[in-house]
Amino acid sequence: MAKSAKEQLNVKKMEKLVVLDKDFAGVKAGKTLFVGTPQIVNKYIKKIPFGETRTIMRLRNELARKWKADAMCPVSTSIFIRIAAQAAIDELNEGKDISKVTPFWRLLTSEDKITKKLTIDAEWVDKQRDSEVL
Repeated sequence: MAKSAKEQLNVKKMEKLVVLDKDFAGVKAGKTLFVGTPQIVNKYIKKIPFGETRTIMRLRNELARKWKADAMCPVSTSIFIRIAAQAAIDELNEGKDISKVTPFWRLLTSEDKITKKLTIDAEWVDKQRDSEVL
């Protein structure tokens, strides 16, 4: 049986740095690629302050810098963002207060491919973002 988003979020994996031997997803051969974990991505999203937003590219750049890499893997990062967002949606559906879940709407918009894969109305994401504008 497939694991829930919350179970996927809590899988213990180690982050790693990889030196690419060939070009991958827009990152050139010889560059160092940071492959994070769902927990690292979730922690980053949780730290986005109320009323502020970030882009996925900014998340990738900031985490790559923090881990002293040239870039962060776009493929695994997208998967981890989706896991974190879906786990938050599941918690909302279970009745958890919105202030207690990972605020994925501060990172995603209704237009993002990731958002379209979530079990939530994509427009809700934009409405939630707009409700936090200071």
